[in-house]
Amino acid sequence: MGDPGLSRRGFLAASAAAGVGMTALSACGGDSDGGSSGKTTIEWWNISTTQPTKDVWAALAKRFEAENPKVKVKIVQLENDAYKSKMTALTASGKLPDIFHTWGGGVLKQQVDAGLVENLTDRTEDWADGLLPVAKEPYLLGDKAYGIPFDIGMIGFWYNKALFKQAGVSAPPTTWSGFLDAVKKLKSAGITPLALAGKEKWPGMYYWAYLAMRTAGVDALRKADDDKDFTGDDFVRAGQHLQDLVDLQPFQKGFLGAAYSSPTGQAATVGNGKAAMELMGQWAPVVEADAGKGLGANLGFFPFPEVEGGRGKLTEVFGGGGGHALRAGAPQAAVDFLKFFASATTDSELVKKTGVLPVVPAAESALTDPNLKAVQAQLKAATGFQLYLDQAYAPALGQEINDSVAALIAGSKSPAQVAQSITKVAKEEQ
Repeated sequence: MGDPGLSRRGFLAASAAAGVGMTALSACGGDSDGGSSGKTTIEWWNISTTQPTKDVWAALAKRFEAENPKVKVKIVQLENDAYKSKMTALTASGKLPDIFHTWGGGVLKQQVDAGLVENLTDRTEDWADGLLPVAKEPYLLGDKAYGIPFDIGMIGFWYNKALFKQAGVSAPPTTWSGFLDAVKKLKSAGITPLALAGKEKWPGMYYWAYLAMRTAGVDALRKADDDKDFTGDDFVRAGQHLQDLVDLQPFQKGFLGAAYSSPTGQAATVGNGKAAMELMGQWAPVVEADAGKGLGANLGFFPFPEVEGGRGKLTEVFGGGGGHALRAGAPQAAVDFLKFFASATTDSELVKKTGVLPVVPAAESALTDPNLKAVQAQLKAATGFQLYLDQAYAPALGQEINDSVAALIAGSKSPAQVAQSITKVAKEEQ
């Protein structure tokens, strides 16, 4: 990731651009050693802003307080993009929350390199060893653990079975050409094929990332990051495949200004039956039902199709999960909260009430939803795994991928220009 000092300056510049003032940073971690009440206050930042997750997590915090009467949990819940902006500023300030959401990967590594994150290896080993190994991978740097997972999953297509049937699409496509044919059939039937939150950029990145995996193979993405070079023919071809999709005009009207979880955004468009598909993670059904009506039995799931002639396989998956990290020097109460959150009892409740996939083996019996079982089956059969690109790579590189792919979708960059722009930033980050 380069010199931590340079990383910190990059974070500071980004925080200034995000307009986050230093007054917003003063509360983090400042009350963790107890106040006049004799209680230890731990501040917990997360992105669970949709229902039922928001209320479930708040209730879990209350239960933890009841079991630990000398501890107060202060919750800060922010929407995905707002959270990323705030955390960029907090990282620049050198003062992170006691407990904070992390996706692992390159972003977490920069925070660790800056000396801001607690090494959890020794403080959690007596219970973290029981968690699913694949769920822990994004938070491992070398052989040291800097985060504890609460979710694991993958990106795939969530689709409306009734709209597929109406358009004469008999089965979910398994090839890219078959997928484009399905898009054409849906359009011919007067159905919007895909919903996309173009305003937020990261949902569009999923398409390019998966197409790069299917065209070049999952190992090629890692090599491109190591070599700081994404200009290979397969990466340009990935952009061309995405361009082929964009040329079909498959997205809902106004998609470039649409958010993800707003009442008129991507999830609601699918959840209200106004588009046939969205490319999204395992949390999609919950958000579709919160932002819209939800599809119930009409909702189905299928993995991202293979690209004919590509090096990637259907069993190579793209995704990640959610985890929690602690600021360096966090009190024992914060570690105790992570243990509470990673218990079989809590994990079972999260599986039943919020639709996450279990990270504690004992909680697997709580998984009953057939679509989530399908996601879990894909994960178990995976022959390769790639973390979200805007989390796997350094923050500036991840942001450039999001920005460049969004520009391709909007029609202002060519596939070759996307590869060149990503490579330029990758080299600058060395």
